[in-house]
Amino acid sequence: METSLHRQLKSHYARDDSQIEVRLGDYRIDAIRGGRLIEIQHGSLAAIRDKIADLLENHRVTVVKPIVALKHLVKLDQRGGKVVDRRRSPKRGQLLDVFDELVYFTRVFPHRRLLLEVALVEIEELRYPGHGRRRRRRANDFQVEDQRLVEIVETYRFRTLADLRKMLPRGLPATFHTGHIAKGLEIRRHTAQRMAYCLRETGAIHTVGKEGNAVLYSRRQRAA
Repeated sequence: METSLHRQLKSHYARDDSQIEVRLGDYRIDAIRGGRLIEIQHGSLAAIRDKIADLLENHRVTVVKPIVALKHLVKLDQRGGKVVDRRRSPKRGQLLDVFDELVYFTRVFPHRRLLLEVALVEIEELRYPGHGRRRRRRANDFQVEDQRLVEIVETYRFRTLADLRKMLPRGLPATFHTGHIAKGLEIRRHTAQRMAYCLRETGAIHTVGKEGNAVLYSRRQRAA
């Protein structure tokens, strides 16, 4: 079922309700604006990878990837019922989360007709209790009724490999490994490894050797 969040984002990017949910050949396009096709993808980018690759053969395409930067949990007494509690979720999304999805999209990005726009959003998530006795045993047993957009906090656009390279921390040596990335961005090594994978697969950085067990990378095609 389509959420209010998805509908709101479509309206925001189309700016014209007549250009929402447009049939184009075998596909239904979320929105069209100025001749550019717009796909809002809150789920995995893997789900639309083949569709986008096909559309890019003849069209300019913007893929909008929302990342929830702030979520307000709104508890209802029942489905469609009254609000009984409201609190802020401790989970916070950030721009670097895009690499969790880009790992499935490296065969499509970059492309001269493609714009990847990451939208950090603030949302409300409406929840109601789960079914039967389970809700007595588990306090976190719930169902999501809807998600609603509160605000688009910030947007980031990625068109080229240079845009991806800007995500690397400043002060990296000429050849570097994921430990350097993790330290520079103050993130976990695992996150840095996923980031490096995406950058390598898209061609934004290149493998140039090893230092012990660590793979070394360079921004240039060949290391000095």
